[in-house]
Amino acid sequence: MSKNYAMTAVARDRAGKGIARALRREGRIPAVIYGDSKEPLNISLISNDANVEYNRGQMFTTLCDLDVDGDKHLVLARDVQLHPVTDNVLHIDFLRVTPKTKIVVDVPVQLINEDQSPGLEEKGILNVVRYTVELRCSATAIPDYIEADLAGKEQGDSVNISDAKLPEGVTPVIDDRDFTLATIMTPRKLEELEPVEGEEGAEGEEGAEGEGAEGAEGEGAEGGEGEKAEGGDE
Repeated sequence: MSKNYAMTAVARDRAGKGIARALRREGRIPAVIYGDSKEPLNISLISNDANVEYNRGQMFTTLCDLDVDGDKHLVLARDVQLHPVTDNVLHIDFLRVTPKTKIVVDVPVQLINEDQSPGLEEKGILNVVRYTVELRCSATAIPDYIEADLAGKEQGDSVNISDAKLPEGVTPVIDDRDFTLATIMTPRKLEELEPVEGEEGAEGEEGAEGEGAEGAEGEGAEGGEGEKAEGGDE
């Protein structure tokens, strides 16, 4: 699990569009902390800090040690609103978490032991079906990623969630089937990619016949001019 990141915030008494616009003019953004059977807490953050953490790409799977006027809150970002043009962060919803908090998160999938897959050694093609998997876990034990093993996989085989190593207490949200994460496809044979010789010959004959008819027509209509044109092209 990734190390927590830290941010500071200040509480705000009022909410609304006017307040939000005023905060953004000051280089801050509105946010809210909710959950853990406590009253929601309206706060504001430094806009640049929020954008930096969001652009790291781990805000939804990494806990935040949020300091609000000196009070510490362990939170996880659950929703981020972005500007439709600039993609700057406009608002964040944070969830208060404890070791007892169960959440659902999207966790990246890493495929390992590619060099131990006979199918890939024989020039098979790895087709990734899922780059992330929705998992249910404790909010304080979110895995950075899960690993799925390709060792021994042949061409035509699939890599399923059962091939992944899940930490203790972590389960997939889809629990009614052994769903696919990736497949090893058989490459098309070279002869399948080349045109069929018979078909190519037929096209050549048809083209020759058309050129002959056109040439005869040219000779009948223009006489020697047609011959001179051919000689000039050469």
